[in-house]
Amino acid sequence: MDSIKLYFKYIRLSIESQLQYKASFIMMSIGHFLITFIEFLGVWVLFERFGSIKGFTFEEAALFYGIVHIAFSITESWTRGFDTFPRLVRLGDFDRILLRPRTTVLQILGHDFQIMRIGRFVQGLVVLIWAIFRLKIEWTLGKILLLIGSIIGGNFLFSGLIVLQATLSFWSVQSLEIVNSFTYGGVQAAQYPISIYKPWFRKILIYVIPLATVNYFPAMSILGKSQLLNYPIWIGWVSPFIGFMFFIFSILIWRIGVKHYASTGS
Repeated sequence: MDSIKLYFKYIRLSIESQLQYKASFIMMSIGHFLITFIEFLGVWVLFERFGSIKGFTFEEAALFYGIVHIAFSITESWTRGFDTFPRLVRLGDFDRILLRPRTTVLQILGHDFQIMRIGRFVQGLVVLIWAIFRLKIEWTLGKILLLIGSIIGGNFLFSGLIVLQATLSFWSVQSLEIVNSFTYGGVQAAQYPISIYKPWFRKILIYVIPLATVNYFPAMSILGKSQLLNYPIWIGWVSPFIGFMFFIFSILIWRIGVKHYASTGS
């Protein structure tokens, strides 16, 4: 409990420091909103041109889009410390973290908390609410919990990817762009139903980087569709837990990386 209190103190200090420049915070938040809004316009243009894609309408694609962007915006906010971790290793600042009587995960998570990502969060939330009203889904308590679980699972999955990216810095202090293809590229891929992709690419999104488990399968269950790529219908209701399991796996890999850290010698 003491560590949790410390973490929230980290967050409070980080937010207070960002709000010292309110105009900058507002402009950055609006910028994130507009950038993601332009991306959504690209999705709209695609469906406006072709009407539907593999049996999916624009409103259904908007549901996928809203879920994945809300999840990723939360990830961008609370894992910013891991996202910038290569710089800590390169400058030798990670040595100081190791000397403190707190876990490395807690300290790095508290190193930075970006509230300006609220722009992406609001944009994704607006799209999700619009899609819900347009689709006229028959909501039950189970579907509401599944929607929330999908967002939380997606958050943990993307967070795990960023932790793995930070872990690679123990062997290569330069940021590896190939990892960004799974994080930012994964957001772009998951905002569409994965059934529109080639089978080999679908397998990557299911078994390697399991984005389908926190977006496609839950969304299909919410929509009441049975097109689950020959997987059992119940997979959509349990798959969000895979996001949390992926995050735990990433933390275990992180601990292995910490044990192999040899310092900068500075």
